[in-house]
Amino acid sequence: MSDRVCALPVVKSKLRLYCLRLSDSILILGNGGVKKTRTYDEDGELRGFVVTLQNFDKLIKDGVKDGTITISENEIDTDKTFDI
Repeated sequence: MSDRVCALPVVKSKLRLYCLRLSDSILILGNGGVKKTRTYDEDGELRGFVVTLQNFDKLIKDGVKDGTITISENEIDTDKTFDI
């Protein structure tokens, strides 16, 4: 899946915090937890957090495509509400 989900690096910890990076100035924080496996796909809880952000990213991309969401370098403009 092509998305903008990334993990924020945490120095000297196994904690992973997932987010959406829409621009250099816009970061949408998601959820996270302790990384106990090699990849998030191997951990049901972490995978769920990433999938939720991937779904939200798709909603944002669809909104930008249909014109209901506008994203500039440091602002998101929309009247939409999201149920994720």
